[in-house]
Amino acid sequence: MPLILTEEQTMLKAAADGFLNEHAPIAHLRKLRDSQDADGVSRDLWRAFGEMGFAGVIIPEEHGGSGLGAVEAGVMAEALGRTLTPSPFLGTGVLSAKLLVEGGSNAQQAAWLPRIAAGEAIVSLAVDEGPKHAPSRIATTAERSGNGFRLNGAKGFVLDGHVADALIVAARTESGLTLFLVDPGTAGVEVERTVMVDAHNAARVTLTDVEVDADAVIGAVDGGEALLEGALNLGRACAAASLNGAGDQAFQTTMAYLRTRKQFGKLIGEFQALQHRSAHLFSEIEIARAAVMGALTALDTGRENAGLVVSVAKAKAGRVAELAVQEAVQMHGGVGMTDEFDVGLFMKRVRVLNELLGDAGFHQERMARSQGF
Repeated sequence: MPLILTEEQTMLKAAADGFLNEHAPIAHLRKLRDSQDADGVSRDLWRAFGEMGFAGVIIPEEHGGSGLGAVEAGVMAEALGRTLTPSPFLGTGVLSAKLLVEGGSNAQQAAWLPRIAAGEAIVSLAVDEGPKHAPSRIATTAERSGNGFRLNGAKGFVLDGHVADALIVAARTESGLTLFLVDPGTAGVEVERTVMVDAHNAARVTLTDVEVDADAVIGAVDGGEALLEGALNLGRACAAASLNGAGDQAFQTTMAYLRTRKQFGKLIGEFQALQHRSAHLFSEIEIARAAVMGALTALDTGRENAGLVVSVAKAKAGRVAELAVQEAVQMHGGVGMTDEFDVGLFMKRVRVLNELLGDAGFHQERMARSQGF
């Protein structure tokens, strides 16, 4: 299995990098943050994603998307990691789109997939409820009520939930897990924006006696666990790709600094100790990149153990990106801790991405349990 991009995937990477560097560089994040933008995300940029074919990268062509796969979604996620761009891509274009593609009814797909592909709609997945990612511990309930269900519970870390046009809520039903498409304007739904440490966006969602019809179910009643796991695995692999992008860009920024900063009359990049640390970090980044590419490819080819391959990639990418931003701050010296330099922003983003959809500890435990430990 070659762990390299095809010619078409390389072209997509070049297009994504070029678009984001021009229209959403790190200055875009700073502008949204410093202006205390009410949304914290640009709807115009999301529509531009749609025009470029980026928003619907995994959505079938019959619904207005590009009809591509996990590797292409990872290419987009890595590009977003490099520029730290606040975007609904992961929450909407990956997680929610995957659920609608795999389990949505004809009506749900017709209503939402073309709008997502065009960058006209934001759909957020509401799964986690505690301080850590734990989809097996969902406590939100959905009880039968008339011809539908009544939802009660609370969700946290809902990506871009404060600007979502629809929510996909995971809840416990009588014999399993069920996914519901919920209008955030429904009575009993409360959404509170939470600005994260990296200036990206999430929300807390509280559901109090929220009534939904039976046609709000995505997939089958009590059959949402496998559907959700498939979407989460794709999201985890894309989060790992974003970690690669952020870690590698922090590394490249640091290398440029080492080639220009002088101390004791010499470029600091000439000091052997820093060269050794840089070489070690370079090799770790390449290993993490291979792990993520392997995970994305495993998802595309339908490997039976794809979920575990994804866990390896997310854990490795998280550890390496953490090392990359720590080395970046240290090699920049005191200025690395100031807001004037970008490396501190990469550190914050990596911290959030590490927690998103399971940190290294979560995925290491997942792998251990699969081996019977």
